[in-house]
Amino acid sequence: ILPIILNKMCGINMDSKIIEIKDKKEKEKIGRLILDDLTNWFGISESRQMYINESLDKIFLAVFIDDSPAGFLVIKETSKDCAEIFVMGVMKKYHGLGLGRKLSEAFEDLASNLSFTYAQVKTVRSGIYEDYDKTNEFYRAMGFKELECFPSLWDDNNPCQIYIKYLGNK
Repeated sequence: ILPIILNKMCGINMDSKIIEIKDKKEKEKIGRLILDDLTNWFGISESRQMYINESLDKIFLAVFIDDSPAGFLVIKETSKDCAEIFVMGVMKKYHGLGLGRKLSEAFEDLASNLSFTYAQVKTVRSGIYEDYDKTNEFYRAMGFKELECFPSLWDDNNPCQIYIKYLGNK
């Protein structure tokens, strides 16, 4: 996907851009850089490595500011009808600038163009950790709706909240 197409779809200014990364080494480098900065959400090194490893063969979008990676989002096909935000992160110093929103919008546009009807994302249920409360607020602000909570999918301390969003029929 050409950066100019994604940027036009998402209204990104000239100092930042979203690019689909195809090179596995570049995916690994960006994923590690961002996830290592987000230990409040990705505090277990084995989990960070799992996300990095499993992202290598998936669609990987990265947002750059002045040619430096600032965040990324990985798309996972969960069925012929549904695309998942498998993992997403924006470096802490860029929180609140709208980059997460831009990545989410790029994800939705791309998923819709790939004929997915639904989007989903998994996170820790609200009310457990303050940082994840902010994550839940973000997804709700992006139009995601609570589908179901699986209290022990991950473990008893991290109940898995699943959100969904209707993307429309293609």
